[in-house]
Amino acid sequence: MLLVDDHQVVRRGLRTFLEIQDDIEVVGEAADGAEGVARTEELRPDVVLMDIKMPGTDGIEALRRLRELENPAKVLIVTSFTEQRTVVPALRAGASGYVYKDVDPDALAGAIRSVHAGHVLLQPEVAGALLAQEDPGSSTGRGSTLTEREREVLGLIADGRSNREIARALVLSEKTVKTHVSNILMKLDLSDRTQAALWAVRHGAAG
Repeated sequence: MLLVDDHQVVRRGLRTFLEIQDDIEVVGEAADGAEGVARTEELRPDVVLMDIKMPGTDGIEALRRLRELENPAKVLIVTSFTEQRTVVPALRAGASGYVYKDVDPDALAGAIRSVHAGHVLLQPEVAGALLAQEDPGSSTGRGSTLTEREREVLGLIADGRSNREIARALVLSEKTVKTHVSNILMKLDLSDRTQAALWAVRHGAAG
C-alpha cells in the first residue's frame, strides 16, 4: 500500500505500525496529492491511504486524477476532519471509504483489509448525507432495466460484499460478477460501487 500525507511524523507512525502486519506491505510514501498520484501510477499499490487536507494538490483532487487515469487502486481516506462537507466530496470523487486519524490501530488495519477486499466503508452519518443530496427521481426508472440477477448482485454490493464474495454467494465466476457490476453501473448511470450501494439503499434494493 501507499501512504499519502503531508506530515512526515504521521507517515512514519503509520508505516511503523503497518509494517508489523503480516499481510500489509507499505511500498512507498508521498507528501501531497500530486506526488501521491505519480507514485500510485509508478508503484501500482492495491490500496492508497490518503489524507484529504494537504498543500497544493489535496486528497480530493488526487482522487479525481486517479479516476481520470482509471487507476484501479482502492483509496481509503484518513482524516482528522469529520465535517460532511469534507468527507462527502471525497467519497463522490471515488474513495472506497474513510477513517479518522484517531482510529484504533487494529481498526485501521481492518479497514485497509476491508477496502482491499472490495468493501465500501461508509459511516451512517455520511451515507445519510450522500443520500440526502441525491435527486430521488433521477435514476428511479432506470432500476426497471436491471435483470433479476443484476438486482441480486446490487443487493450484495449494498451489503458491502466484494466481487469474490458475491461470486461465492451466487455460485458464479468472478468474471461474470464483474460483468454484472459493469452492467449495473451502466444501466443506472453510476460511476462506482459506492454510488451503486447508495442507490440500492435509497431504492430498497439492499439486502
